[in-house]
Amino acid sequence: MRTLTTCTVAAVLAMTAGAAGAQTKTITGETKIVTATVEAIEASSREVTVKKPDGNYEVFYVPQGVKRFDTLKIGDKVTAKYYENMVLTVQRPGEQAVDKTSGGTVRSQSSAAATSSHQRTITATITAIDPKLPSISFSGPNGWKYSTRVEDKAALAKVKVGDKVDITWTEAMIVSLDEGK
Repeated sequence: MRTLTTCTVAAVLAMTAGAAGAQTKTITGETKIVTATVEAIEASSREVTVKKPDGNYEVFYVPQGVKRFDTLKIGDKVTAKYYENMVLTVQRPGEQAVDKTSGGTVRSQSSAAATSSHQRTITATITAIDPKLPSISFSGPNGWKYSTRVEDKAALAKVKVGDKVDITWTEAMIVSLDEGK
């Protein structure tokens, strides 16, 4: 699953100020290209954990239409050109928690490359706020936890522990296996 960025957290905090109704904020991302090494493969969920050149790990969803998924091995090199955006919606009191995922269209470009999209929506709960650092922590389904610094200290005063936010990540990418692996 994707992690929240600092600007995302700032947007969450800014949105939570009003309690009148559900507020929504879209945070557009940037296009990134990464060549990484396959570190783990979860065949049942079609998720591949890769290690990027900077040493960080990323998890990619590989849709059913991508040929050669079954040939991936730990140590293979993959290149992904991807774009993400996030839509954040502050939940109204009493709304049901969300935890869903959906795959989008897949178009094979060759036996080793495909274009795909994937969307994931979860409800995250603010679990801790530290106005001195300043930082905020979230938790969500399946043991998901995330903490980050917050640039706008004043924004922390607008939220409280226990507030819930629906976060939808949309990812579109072109994935290819590198020749020669």
